[in-house]
Amino acid sequence: MTLSDFYNEVARRADTDKTHIGAAETKRVLSEAFKILVGLDSATAAEIIAKGLSTAKKKK
Repeated sequence: MTLSDFYNEVARRADTDKTHIGAAETKRVLSEAFKILVGLDSATAAEIIAKGLSTAKKKK
């Protein structure tokens, strides 16, 4: 999966009848999230990603 594929898949899942989030908005938000993560030290960034993955696993 490429980064673009990732963005597109997130956009497909985020765009629902209730939210109406388009691909452009999703890509912009994810881009900003990556900008925040790159500004953190690697341990903090890894911790945030691990927590996010843990939360997602619980929802699955």
